[in-house]
Amino acid sequence: MRRHNALSVILIILVTIYLLIPLLACVIYSLFSKWTGVVPKGFTLSAYQELFSNTAFWSALGQTMLLCIAPIAITVTVVLLAMYVVVVYAPRLEKYVQIICMIPYTIQGVILSVSILSLYVGSKSVLSSRLVMLVGAYCIIILPYIYQGIRNSMRSINMKTLLEAAEMLGSSRIAAFFRVVVPNLMSGIIVSALLAVGIIFGDYVLIRNLSGSTVTNVQIFMYQAMKSDSMKSSAVFVMIMLVTFLIASFVLIGRNHASRHAAQAGSRKKG
Repeated sequence: MRRHNALSVILIILVTIYLLIPLLACVIYSLFSKWTGVVPKGFTLSAYQELFSNTAFWSALGQTMLLCIAPIAITVTVVLLAMYVVVVYAPRLEKYVQIICMIPYTIQGVILSVSILSLYVGSKSVLSSRLVMLVGAYCIIILPYIYQGIRNSMRSINMKTLLEAAEMLGSSRIAAFFRVVVPNLMSGIIVSALLAVGIIFGDYVLIRNLSGSTVTNVQIFMYQAMKSDSMKSSAVFVMIMLVTFLIASFVLIGRNHASRHAAQAGSRKKG
């Protein structure tokens, strides 16, 4: 048994090293001016110094982070309400909801952006706004990941029993859903939201086609930097990875802290 566990640990370490090799290569390339041989030469922080002093980079980073909030909030709310109706009132419709939510897997970014532009660009309503079209497109792209995370979390809890227990205590179904069921789904919601953040941070096609020059995200900034300086583009990639890692860390730490606080409060009440 110990030998089996040791082999598992070694395998996990080897896979982790293999996955980190591209990131490590980008870090090295962003810190050295020459890497034509085995050992890189010319250590410098000029790429990061230029990046930190560039207001266009911080603007692109801020716009990307703001673009993550609205689509994730809208998609999570819509999926939660849809799953509430399906589970409580119409269980037979669940397979159809699943099919609808899985359709975006088959839609390429170019096809989606061209379809949206051809349908709404000539409209005189609010849907013709480039920002609205972009947010809507992101909602479609992240829908399968949000749905799958929430559905998997729902399968791990007895949702009907929780709702019935809350109703016996005098709560309405919709109030019981958001006060009792949703807190039990937070782990799945958080994981799905973090996956959606990675997808939106990595998007280039949709924002390029739909927003034009209206909105600039970090991928467009990195593409522009790549044309002039590959060392700077490597630094941009490292910063993108660092920011997404920090976002995930802060969210997970906050979630663990809230869970620990709730567990302590529950133990105090029992005492």
